Amino acid sequence: MTAGDAAVGCILGTAVGDAFGLACEGLSARRQRRWFPSLDRYHLLFGKGLCSDDTEHACMVAQAILVSGGDESAFRDDLAWRLRGWLAGLPAGIGFATLRAILKLWCFLPRHLQGVRSAGNGPAMRSAILGVCFADDEGRMARLVRASTRLTHTDPKAECGAMAIALAARSAMRRQGFDAFVADLGRLTSGSGPAGQELVALAVAAGSSARRGESTASFVRTLGCATGVSGYMYHSVPAVLHAWQSHPGDFPAALRTIVRCGGDTDTTAAMLGAILGAGLGRQGIPQAWLDDLVEWPRTVGWMEGLGRKAAEVASGARSGAAQPLSIGALAVRNAGFLVLVLVHGFRRLLPPY
Repeated sequence: MTAGDAAVGCILGTAVGDAFGLACEGLSARRQRRWFPSLDRYHLLFGKGLCSDDTEHACMVAQAILVSGGDESAFRDDLAWRLRGWLAGLPAGIGFATLRAILKLWCFLPRHLQGVRSAGNGPAMRSAILGVCFADDEGRMARLVRASTRLTHTDPKAECGAMAIALAARSAMRRQGFDAFVADLGRLTSGSGPAGQELVALAVAAGSSARRGESTASFVRTLGCATGVSGYMYHSVPAVLHAWQSHPGDFPAALRTIVRCGGDTDTTAAMLGAILGAGLGRQGIPQAWLDDLVEWPRTVGWMEGLGRKAAEVASGARSGAAQPLSIGALAVRNAGFLVLVLVHGFRRLLPPY
């Protein structure tokens, strides 16, 4: 897998996973099965898929790579402005920790006062592309994961979880074994103390469970997530790692598995899709799911071009302008998406319960 192919697969995998899990977000595993007995297509808009903040954040990170060329300070500054602009576009379903953090960015507080003490999974949903683009420059990858995380989340668990997803994407791209991934995770999170040790232990448990043939649903119950995987980093990341190891080469089966666990399904499916996409490339994602992704103006073609350019810049090509994206088109899209989310939310007040 070339870096360009892996980056394209990573971003498209994020988008498809995000759209695939979006209609089920917040539903318990039990109620989700009543609403959607079959998971063979998107369920948000008559079989068509749309993306949420998970894909938008991954694309913002890729754009920051284009502009910064991997320079940490330039990357951080560009991503901060993108986060500010993203909030100004009134996105639907923003996490509370991310909302508070971006409001602090708008207040232009000093760096040591930015971010909030949270272990929510926001940083992990945007970190996979860093693991792919800087697979051969581990030090830079780690610094950029740290910079991306601390803009919004300052809990060490958030940084460890984001690092785990970046490393998993790199491992999938390189076709490395899970033991090598765990070793890398332990090495790069050793400075985080108990937070790093806890995540490594959870990763080992996930891998061991998957090797024994236990289902991901059974594993997440051991994490205390019987009704659904929460947005807590040390629930979502181990669940994703288990589903990845249970179906390492089967994109549809892996996504169905993680979505059926319930809870924060759009984010867990987006993280899993990013990892699998990095290893399988565009060709490993069902073409029908790509065709039915009606996201705009971040179209499938736009995201494919973004991934390829990000990989080129990360490998040493000249950095410069971000990939164009119409602000007016985004405003129209966000307004329509907000209406759709509200309609879907009201629909959930109706049976089946």
